[in-house]
Amino acid sequence: MQYNFTDIIDRNGRDAIAAEVIPYQNMTVKEGFSRIPMWVADMSFATVPSVPQKIAERAAHPLYGYFDPKEEYYDAILWWQRQQHDVQGLTKECIGYENGVLGGVVSALNVFCSKGDKVLLHSPTYVGFTGSLGNNGYDMVLSPLKKDEDGIWRMDFEDMEKKLKEQSIHAAVFCSPHNPCGRVWERWELERAMELFRKYDVMVVSDEIWSDIILPGNSHIPTQSVSEDARMRTAALYAPSKTFNLAGMIGSYHIIYNPWIRDRVRKESSLCHYNSMNVLSMYALLGAYNEEGVEWKDQLCQVIRENVDYACDYIDRNFPGVCVAKPQGTYMILLDCTEWCKAHGKTIDEVQRAGVEVGVIWQDGRAFHSPCGIRMNLALPKTLLMEAMERLKQYVFV
Repeated sequence: MQYNFTDIIDRNGRDAIAAEVIPYQNMTVKEGFSRIPMWVADMSFATVPSVPQKIAERAAHPLYGYFDPKEEYYDAILWWQRQQHDVQGLTKECIGYENGVLGGVVSALNVFCSKGDKVLLHSPTYVGFTGSLGNNGYDMVLSPLKKDEDGIWRMDFEDMEKKLKEQSIHAAVFCSPHNPCGRVWERWELERAMELFRKYDVMVVSDEIWSDIILPGNSHIPTQSVSEDARMRTAALYAPSKTFNLAGMIGSYHIIYNPWIRDRVRKESSLCHYNSMNVLSMYALLGAYNEEGVEWKDQLCQVIRENVDYACDYIDRNFPGVCVAKPQGTYMILLDCTEWCKAHGKTIDEVQRAGVEVGVIWQDGRAFHSPCGIRMNLALPKTLLMEAMERLKQYVFV
């Protein structure tokens, strides 16, 4: 079946912050320009039809009382992980519900660390890590990613080892694929990182929420799969939300093989008494993790690949001084406007304001530890992407 990724769906009045919120104070869109949402990480595409069908079937029954997750819920996760990521040996016991990936990250860190402990992350850094770690009393230590001669973001293993050793760090939050840089790590990179973590006795929280949005020519390798030691020192977090545009449904899950870690993370997650599954989010996952979901997801990744190619090529041709590394996964890109701003005597604030004024709603990269950066979401119909690029060419990068 061919799915529709071209319709422009009006999200106004439908509780969508992507369409209704501008993530800047005192910035407005000028009269005559429509809003093109390209900031928060949800998509402007309708989800796979099997998701609303499953939700509607369950919602038609008029009782929504207490419940336990169905066996089909666990079976669907086991099937998806095996079918999509070649995960072998996973059992129901290793799967635990989390209200959100960030909540799971914090629960795992609360098991691995004491308040005030240092935690290693790579920068640029997902803004959600910055907020959740800071709010929970952890001290982030950033190891900057570096671009190689081909413009590909790479881990700086020497810098990582120096910081692990000198600052006595025993926990790391790892993002795979990486947000906002879009790197899909190769096996040798994962093996080398996990060997460093083994050497310095570092426990790992691996955020793999983007693991299904892999662009053609790349493959996601679960962090836990690269060695037996990695399997036993890592808590991995997943969700169908990024893949199927379900962020508003709420519902994530962890995979933890080590029973010592697993029991303590489950206990930690339970302490607030708010980490309980919503019955409709369970049916949303069941509607997504099936053969129709695979077919839809594969078409989605091809659409995103076409958008990525178009946007990156357009930027390279038309915005001299604006650098962007073509992502291998996710639907986000990170613009580095350093050279453009220097050449034109502009600040990054002025650039961002100019974009918002003509309706291109993008996101300040400084929150991601990218000093002159802007994050952009490319999961939208290509006609809107083309319009956004034309506006940037005509009114912003001039």
